[in-house]
Amino acid sequence: MTDNSLPYRPCAGVMLANREGRIFVGQRLDSSADAWQMPQGGIDPGEEAEEAAIRELGEETGIHGGLVEIIARSKIEHFYDLPDHLRGKMWGGKYRGQRQHWFLMRFMGEDSDVNIATKDQEFRSWRWAELDELERLIVPFKRQLYRAVVEEFRPLV
Repeated sequence: MTDNSLPYRPCAGVMLANREGRIFVGQRLDSSADAWQMPQGGIDPGEEAEEAAIRELGEETGIHGGLVEIIARSKIEHFYDLPDHLRGKMWGGKYRGQRQHWFLMRFMGEDSDVNIATKDQEFRSWRWAELDELERLIVPFKRQLYRAVVEEFRPLV
């Protein structure tokens, strides 16, 4: 049974666009599915969403703050619920899903600056994707959220 009394995990996400307007996606290491996603992760207590976004970007891609320019922050928080079969398994069963602040960032570096073999590696591979590919690359329960983020940031990419 779904427990809707659980809170949403506070998170930050990054839509990282290169100079050609393509978007960074990583293929998740912990999934047997062909699951790709943009960098994202939890906001630590006392941390601002922007700080978390830059930290998560570095932790997941090896790209540090000096190689990106923040273009925009989402006007609203975006939410998604975990499917029933994942609730109770993810994040120690403490959350029903995530509430995310999204940031559009421009990547100012070179592909050689990307290093997904980080300490707590989350991606098995990465690539630059077209904006219109993102929704179909993500797991189904996050598609509506990705659709909203893409539509909000599309004019700025």
